[in-house]
Amino acid sequence: MRPIQMVDLKEQYLHIREEVDAAIHQVLDSTAFIGGKPLQDFSSNLAAYTGARHVIPCANGTDALQIAMMALGLQPGDEVITPSFTYIATTEVVALLKLKLVFVEVDPALLKLKPVFVEVDPQTFCIDPAAVEKAITPRTRAIVPVHLYGQSAPMEALLDIARRHGLHIIEDNAQAIGATYTFSDGTIRQTGTMGTIGTTSFFPSKNLGCYGDGGAILTNDDALADKLKMIANHGQKVRYYHEVVGCNSRLDTIQAAILDVKLKRLNDYIAARQAVAAAYDHAFAGHPAITTPKVAPGNTHVYHQYTLQLEGVDRDGLQQYLAALSIPSMIYYPVPAHRQRMFTDLGAGGEDLPVTDWLTKRVISLPIHTEMPAEHIELITSSVLAYIEHTKSQS
Repeated sequence: MRPIQMVDLKEQYLHIREEVDAAIHQVLDSTAFIGGKPLQDFSSNLAAYTGARHVIPCANGTDALQIAMMALGLQPGDEVITPSFTYIATTEVVALLKLKLVFVEVDPALLKLKPVFVEVDPQTFCIDPAAVEKAITPRTRAIVPVHLYGQSAPMEALLDIARRHGLHIIEDNAQAIGATYTFSDGTIRQTGTMGTIGTTSFFPSKNLGCYGDGGAILTNDDALADKLKMIANHGQKVRYYHEVVGCNSRLDTIQAAILDVKLKRLNDYIAARQAVAAAYDHAFAGHPAITTPKVAPGNTHVYHQYTLQLEGVDRDGLQQYLAALSIPSMIYYPVPAHRQRMFTDLGAGGEDLPVTDWLTKRVISLPIHTEMPAEHIELITSSVLAYIEHTKSQS
């Protein structure tokens, strides 16, 4: 039996090696390493897949978030509401956008955007609309919901809040590309296409991952798409004529060619992950110490992570037990953003978020990927259950 991995990229590559290698060699033969035809093809194909009007590729998912905030004209002192229970990139870019040329003495706190951290739903791990509503102030300009672990945040409620308060929504879709959300009128939309701007990452371990770094920005607004493209390209439409302050954030052609091969299989990859999740669900069903992932009504879940909540279980002990059996596991995320030192040093964070703190002490993610054999699933589930039963008998 081959080793168990959180994500088995080697095995996935072996299944598509011939096509991937051919795509890479076509780029090498063309020598169009930046902005080549495969990049345009991938952008068009991803737009068709998601239903987004515009797809702007960029260097990574963090850049995608930063460029989105730059394009919306957020100003120092503005507040951006975001969950604390997420990967640091979501909140890091808010604090990152703080530099401004100032030639007079001013309050340093006004030289940056301010992240405002709110609670998540303890069942879905996604941002809580009621918490968002309570956090809005006259300085609030945007909401960044995270489609965490692979399913959509409650977008209908969030879009209603945004409309009533005149706010932008930037969807962090790094973990849920291909997931869908159903509105109360029956309309079905893909994550990343419902807010003002959607962002995603093509980090290798993502459901749609490249073989390096990559990301993309999605929008249905023509004028905004033009601005996003300019910002990602040094603020220029015409070479050497820079209209706005921008950055250098590009998806290279080789990565685009690889992603285009994998995009054709994304629905199959999602189905494979859903099958693994169903097997996990069945194995853990009804166990009093284990809460399996909950899928909100109307959502599809693409299971970028399969995350359990444990009750009355020594999580560190379980991790050590699994590791001794060569079974990996991960804690996503052990320290929430509002308790990270970086935000304390920036004068942010410190909110009272008991649900988030509660989750960080109880979650554990198990291996899940597109090439998981049944014997891996059986070993993982039986080992988790064996540890819980053993420690229960010892207490």
